[in-house]
Amino acid sequence: MERNNSFGNSWADQWDYSNPDPTESTKSSKNNKGSKAKDMVSGGLDKTKAVASTALKKVKEGTSLGFHWIKDKYNKRTQKH
Repeated sequence: MERNNSFGNSWADQWDYSNPDPTESTKSSKNNKGSKAKDMVSGGLDKTKAVASTALKKVKEGTSLGFHWIKDKYNKRTQKH
């Protein structure tokens, strides 16, 4: 945000070390920050998706094993020869 006043830079602009040249347009740096953030979020979502997929497979496998165990216990109990 640019200020159009006769006092020049604001207090925050004077102490902002991230932009050494206050006359430099910050539009391009804001766009770069946005694209970097977008890439980070996209990478995070891919990672989250992979973890969720792996966790779902483990839950599915565990549930299947649990049902088979219960089924085997029931069959052993009812098969009295």
